[in-house]
Amino acid sequence: MADETILRQFLDKDLFAKHMGIELIEMTPGCALTRLVIGDCHRNGAGVVHGGAIFSLADFAFAAASNSHGQLALGINVAISFLKATRDGTLFARAEEISFNPKLATYQVRVFNENDETLAIFQGTVYRKRDRIDEL
Repeated sequence: MADETILRQFLDKDLFAKHMGIELIEMTPGCALTRLVIGDCHRNGAGVVHGGAIFSLADFAFAAASNSHGQLALGINVAISFLKATRDGTLFARAEEISFNPKLATYQVRVFNENDETLAIFQGTVYRKRDRIDEL
């Protein structure tokens, strides 16, 4: 894994994730765990957590895991399946690398609640650029 301090500084520039209240809990090479405490602003008109909030939580875990090697990685394809709705509590997203090569890498992200119930499954592929995180 690249220098964790540099990686965290890079991810801290994600102002959208910060605005949403998404936190990076842990990061290891190819893996990451993020958290979101649900508030009123995260609910849709039906009173359940907005799909965009769940997607954003998963996407930030995906970004952290895919950039953990220190090489800039940008998403080129993602898909999400929503399995169960929720109204409140704390949500987590755990991203794990399932395929890695010099140009492309694929990640699976599980979104779950504090009771370990799976709410969504996200899969994403990144293009690994030549740019190094510590040079940006």
